[in-house]
Amino acid sequence: MGVNSTVVFADLTGSTRVFEAMGNARATETVTRLTQWIGRVCEAHGGRVVKSLGDGVFAIFTSGAAATHAVIELQRYHQKRLAGWPVPLRMALQIGVASGDVVEVEGDCFGDAVNLASRLSDLAGPGQIWVTETVVLQLHEGAVQHRDLGPINIRGRSEMSIVHRIDWQEDLTSFLTVPAALLPARLPDSTFGHIELAWLDVRSMFRIDQLPIHLGRVGDAQFVVNDPRVSRLHARIEERQGSCVLIDVSTYGTWVRFHGNGGSSHEIALRRDECVLHGRGEIGLGAPLSDFSAPTIAFNTTGDDVMLSRRAIVD
Repeated sequence: MGVNSTVVFADLTGSTRVFEAMGNARATETVTRLTQWIGRVCEAHGGRVVKSLGDGVFAIFTSGAAATHAVIELQRYHQKRLAGWPVPLRMALQIGVASGDVVEVEGDCFGDAVNLASRLSDLAGPGQIWVTETVVLQLHEGAVQHRDLGPINIRGRSEMSIVHRIDWQEDLTSFLTVPAALLPARLPDSTFGHIELAWLDVRSMFRIDQLPIHLGRVGDAQFVVNDPRVSRLHARIEERQGSCVLIDVSTYGTWVRFHGNGGSSHEIALRRDECVLHGRGEIGLGAPLSDFSAPTIAFNTTGDDVMLSRRAIVD
């Protein structure tokens, strides 16, 4: 029989870049200090560290409220710490939290909540906390700000899970993104060497060895789109086995439309899902491309001149 518990996975992002910049010895020392600090904060809130996972921590709590307050403290303190670090050395936290029956065997823990918290940590963007609805139900009303992300397809699960994002920022204002309905989809793989992006008068090219990159509303993103419908870190573009993959990590979604040979004219909607970018087309952030005012990025993986966004053409 399992014991009802709340599981936390807290992972540091960008550690590979830090190892390249600092060297193995110094980077290992830095990551170790950070994971030890994560463990101490969890323990201070009544949690127990099950194990360290290289650049992350797996901890277990007896209540969802205690776990939530622990991860909020982690994000708030870590954000202040990172403000004084050089940008190339910053490792943000992405955290997943889930409640359910957990079985302990020889000091390790197993169960659906463990698998789900681990997957939510992978899906959450840098600086985000994703929790299951079972965790939110344990919070006192109004004690913690959170946003319902709706049902999300989690790999390995037959049913979609209701997921919430914890809004932990102390300076949170009403300057938030605007929701819209979404349906996930995927496209076939393709091979590429670089990708060009254009939004208004902003135009950038990223080689395959420069990926992954983030599209978003803040300076930590490598391609910044300053629009209130765009999440702070909205989407990620990475190379995967010779393909250019777009992953939505936003609150309310990303839309893709392809042009040219074999490209479909309809929009593909992504919600914490992904698709392969091939040829040329457009990416809509936070609003469907059918909305003419949507913040729209033109992309090109073919090596031809990148097309301008619709808004740039109008201007």
